[in-house]
Amino acid sequence: MKEWRAKIEERFKRIIEKPILTSFMVLILLSVLVLGLSAPYYLANFKDFFKEVLAEAHGMLFDIAIIGILIFWLNANGEKQLRIKMYKDEIDDFRQWESEEAAFRTVGNIKRLNRHNISNINLVNCHLTKTNLNQVMLNGSNLNSANLSHCNAIECDFSDARANQTNFENAKMNQAIFNTAYASGANFKDAFLIKAQFNKAFLIKANFTNAYLMEADLRDCHLTGAIFDEASLYKADLRGVEGLTAEQLKNVKTLYLAKLDDDILREIQENYPDILGK
Repeated sequence: MKEWRAKIEERFKRIIEKPILTSFMVLILLSVLVLGLSAPYYLANFKDFFKEVLAEAHGMLFDIAIIGILIFWLNANGEKQLRIKMYKDEIDDFRQWESEEAAFRTVGNIKRLNRHNISNINLVNCHLTKTNLNQVMLNGSNLNSANLSHCNAIECDFSDARANQTNFENAKMNQAIFNTAYASGANFKDAFLIKAQFNKAFLIKANFTNAYLMEADLRDCHLTGAIFDEASLYKADLRGVEGLTAEQLKNVKTLYLAKLDDDILREIQENYPDILGK
C-alpha cells in the first residue's frame, strides 16, 4: 500500500509540475461532470436548452473580448513597469562603482530602457568609461558628474540633458546632439565632436582643449570661460554665441572657414590672423 501510495503521489506531482497537462485534465474532468449532469436536459428539451447554451456562449465571448483583453493589457503593462523599475534599480546599485563590470551593466540597462522609449535616466556619478553608447537616447537625462571618458557615443542624443562637471575626455562623439543641454564645467578634452550639435547649449567653463570640433554647430551657445586651446574649429558655426571672446580663441589650431559674428571676426583678423588660415 505504501509503494502504491508513493507512486500515486509521484505521478500527481509530475502532473502538477506541467501546467498545460494539469489544465487539460481539469477541463476533461469538468466536461464529463457538466455534460453528465446536463444529459437529462438534452433529452427532455434540447431546443430550449441549446438556446440557453448559445446565450451563455455570447456572454463568454463578451468576457473574452472585453474583460480578458483588459486584464491582459493591465498585466502586460504591470510587467513592463516592473521591468523598468528593475533596470533603474540596477543603475542605482552600480552608481559610483568604478569598474568595467559596472560600466557595461549600466549601459545594458540604459539600452533596455531605450527599448521601452525611456531616455530620461538618472546617471549622476555613474561610471561609463570605455563603453558603447552609439545612437543611445539620453535626451533629458541627468549625467551630472558622470564619467564617460574614452566611450563611443557617436550620434548619441544628449539634448536637454544635464551634464555639468561630466567627464567626456577622449570620447568619440561625432554627430552627437547636445542641443539645449547644460554642460557647464564639462570636460571635452581630446574629444571627437565632428559635426556635433550644441545649439543653445550652456557650456560655461567647459574644457574643449585639443577637441575636434570640425563642422560643429555651436550657434547661440553660452561659452563664458570656455577653453578652446589647441581645438580644431574648421567650418564650425559660432554665430550668436554668448560670452565668447577673441582671447578665448587665440590658441585654437584653426578657425579656417569657421562662421563667426562680425565683431569677433574683426578682432581675430586684427590680432590673431594666423588661426583663420588652413
